[in-house]
Amino acid sequence: MARTQAICPLSAKGFKCPLSSNSGKEINISMTKKTTSNPTDKVLITGASGMVGSLILHHCLTHPEVKSIVSLVRKPSGHTNPKLKEIICKDFTDYTHCQDEFKGVSVIYFCIGVYTGAVDRKQFQRITVDYPVALAHAVFKMSAKANFCLLSGSGADRTEKSKMMFAKDKGIAENQLSAIGFARFYTFRPGYIYPVIPRKEPNFSYRLARWLYPLLKVMGPSASITSEALAKVIFLIGRTGQDQEIFENRDMINYLNNH
Repeated sequence: MARTQAICPLSAKGFKCPLSSNSGKEINISMTKKTTSNPTDKVLITGASGMVGSLILHHCLTHPEVKSIVSLVRKPSGHTNPKLKEIICKDFTDYTHCQDEFKGVSVIYFCIGVYTGAVDRKQFQRITVDYPVALAHAVFKMSAKANFCLLSGSGADRTEKSKMMFAKDKGIAENQLSAIGFARFYTFRPGYIYPVIPRKEPNFSYRLARWLYPLLKVMGPSASITSEALAKVIFLIGRTGQDQEIFENRDMINYLNNH
């Protein structure tokens, strides 16, 4: 079952680890468009029930400049807010039933992901690549001037040559999304994501990573980030824009230190 980004804690998920590495040379892409503020009257979010997506949703709900939020969900969340409209999706590759809702969207926050080992190879690729790309194409038809924000993970390989399933598929997704033509595309590659709100960890490796977090913190700004900090960075950059397209863990820490 799809969950909000995760992956082997010490490898790369939309939240994980310093142990991951690219098998090929990374391609760092910078935007050529001038950074300007995006009014974000209307935002679209997926994965709003997950660790990071739920925090981004909170930012959207509480920010006065966000007037309307469309959240794509598998089942009702129970949230009641006049800004929020939830749309039930049985298939996250088919948006024919709700495409009109994508008109006027200024920012897309894509936060769906799956833990490595939780599903088979085919389903992992479907969730990691097919889901975000299908949504991007559907939204682009209605709101081509939007900013698209992808919660990716450390180690994403845009050469698409990595032998690691996570790294390769994340790289494929990033490449396809970048090529669609949105006003801006941003990909966020956190290392280990420390859950500020305590949760039941899905497996031993996550429990171990949480226990080792004090050590990961002293390893420097490339190793880890808190869930709250990550959500704040994604929310702010989606709104205000940046010239840079790829945000590694270190870049996000530096951004927060300067804003």
